[in-house]
Amino acid sequence: MNINILFIGDIVGQPGLNIVQTFLPGLKSKYRADLIIANGENAAEGKGCTEKEGTILFNLGVDVITGGNHTWDKHQSQEYLRTNPRALRPQNYPKGTYGKGLYIAETQKGKAAVLNLQGRAFMPAIDCPFRTADWVLKKIKGETNVVIIDFHAEATAEKLALMKYLDGKVSLIVGTHTHIQTADERITPAGTAYITDVGMTGPYDSVIGMKSDAAINRFLYQTPQKYQTATESVHLCGIFAQVDSESGKAQSIERILIPEFTKSIEQ
Repeated sequence: MNINILFIGDIVGQPGLNIVQTFLPGLKSKYRADLIIANGENAAEGKGCTEKEGTILFNLGVDVITGGNHTWDKHQSQEYLRTNPRALRPQNYPKGTYGKGLYIAETQKGKAAVLNLQGRAFMPAIDCPFRTADWVLKKIKGETNVVIIDFHAEATAEKLALMKYLDGKVSLIVGTHTHIQTADERITPAGTAYITDVGMTGPYDSVIGMKSDAAINRFLYQTPQKYQTATESVHLCGIFAQVDSESGKAQSIERILIPEFTKSIEQ
């Protein structure tokens, strides 16, 4: 028996929330999703996820919200992490940090562990995601073989290294953070499904969700610029995966992009 898993990529601001609201009911029905996970670290105006955005996503049917380095950009996010166990932050932040990075979800087909990790290459210096994964897998051994990881990381090499390190030990590794969907979805011979980055759910007439002028000025002048969420050309990115509920081995993985990008201009 397979657990059907739907993962929605990094939701950026109100445009991202709006397109999730539009398409998630249909996706849930099409894929008969048993477990819906969404990365929401940019849901609150591009920075963080507060109770407001969390409530919207949970009411739409999302079961678990994962986070990343921008989870902390609004102080209200920290309070939300303290009170809602389904709103996660990366598990490998230092001991004592608000919130948790692991949630055991109950589905109609059995339990599934959702683990949020963050990379360290070109990112804040936090605890080791590899050793944190080892610790978590020992902790949940015997409770479920279905383990889904949101690995929020900058470097492609670090994401691939984690996949090789945990190959056959977890069901699914979904890369987040770079906001650009990669075309390398696969299932390893050992049964782990993987994609380097699931992509962004938000406005693509932008620089990874940010209004282009501010992003360009940041590179031109090497000074901080006010973050403003873009609004146009909104797309939803995600993946659908099936995992055997007993063995925890992945059975299929499929990229989702709605609507698809225009690839030619009519003359």
